[in-house]
Amino acid sequence: MNIHPFIQRHAADFVALRRDLHAHPEIGFGEHRTAGIVAEKLRDWGIECSTGVGGTGVVGVLRGRREGPTIGLRADMDALPMQSRLNVPWASTVNGVFHGCGHDGHTTSLLMAAHCLASNVDLAGTVVFIFQPAEEALGGARAMLADGLFDRFPCDEIYGWHNWPDLKLGSLAVMPGPVMAGADFFDITLMGRGAHAAQPHLGLDVVPAISELVLALQTAVSRSVDPIEAAVLSVTRIQAGSAYNVLPETAALAGTLRYFNPEVAEILRQALHRTSNGVAAAHGLKAKVESRPFFGVTFNDAHMTERAKACAASVVSADRIIQTMRPSLGSEDFSDMLHVVPGAYLFIGHNGGVALHHPEYAFDDDVLPIAASVLVELVRSDRNPTPGKEK
Repeated sequence: MNIHPFIQRHAADFVALRRDLHAHPEIGFGEHRTAGIVAEKLRDWGIECSTGVGGTGVVGVLRGRREGPTIGLRADMDALPMQSRLNVPWASTVNGVFHGCGHDGHTTSLLMAAHCLASNVDLAGTVVFIFQPAEEALGGARAMLADGLFDRFPCDEIYGWHNWPDLKLGSLAVMPGPVMAGADFFDITLMGRGAHAAQPHLGLDVVPAISELVLALQTAVSRSVDPIEAAVLSVTRIQAGSAYNVLPETAALAGTLRYFNPEVAEILRQALHRTSNGVAAAHGLKAKVESRPFFGVTFNDAHMTERAKACAASVVSADRIIQTMRPSLGSEDFSDMLHVVPGAYLFIGHNGGVALHHPEYAFDDDVLPIAASVLVELVRSDRNPTPGKEK
């Protein structure tokens, strides 16, 4: 393992920082404490810093002394609205909020890279450090883009990473093309006529209809989409009624579509409408169907993927670079940035097999120096001397 010496020397300090962020998690667009820490660190290291980008986003700019490309490095800062069951001294101190996806580690690794690069006396080009709010289905990337992210801070290429418990510590996966799915969120409401539960014949009952609709939607993928294509339709929420003896007037469900192919997305959207209206009509009800694209497909540029692979290999060795990992049907709003600036998204393995978004998920601090070294190498990569010479 070729960890940059500067990063290795400062690793313990950043582990402590990561654990502090973990103990004080913040929901998307509420990352005020986290953003304040990030901004303070960047300024202490002499990095130009802009705050409030896209809400609570922070952007740092480090300008080298020599000509070179402008490279963007991005990390997300927000936590999840879920209860932690992690029993560690640095467990979440905020009830119902938990860094169950490792964004505390992403933020810390980018700060490690920023500190290392800022200590380089002869940097070529410019580095843009993007600390993004609200990745967890709240549109933080789009908010930063709407706030002129790449107009204010132009980048030639951009990179991000995610911790990946499915891979072993020291392994890294990066592939060209689609690596994470696009996603829609949908809401369906069935509207009938309420009645006393003892007199169902006087109403139009939405409860059996919404139950039937959940089952009917399960055929949308298997009977509407080419079996060669990857797609998922999941119902994740059902709401109906509030009393034991009242048939509700409305029932609602919500869920998500996942896909890699825009044509498949449109097929699934049409199936949502067709199936919902058909089930509603069979029960004498009306249906209201809303679906909205929320995440684009995360698409790695082929050239930038090769660059990322070479840079990562210089840290973890070429035999630990996985190029055959199947794309994930999970989604990532870094996709919105990749649609504007070419780049690549990497997956870095770590110890601990508990899945992301699980209440007992634990980030492995041993991955921090690996991730930070890869980020530094993406900037240095044959254009700069070895960073880490302290001023």
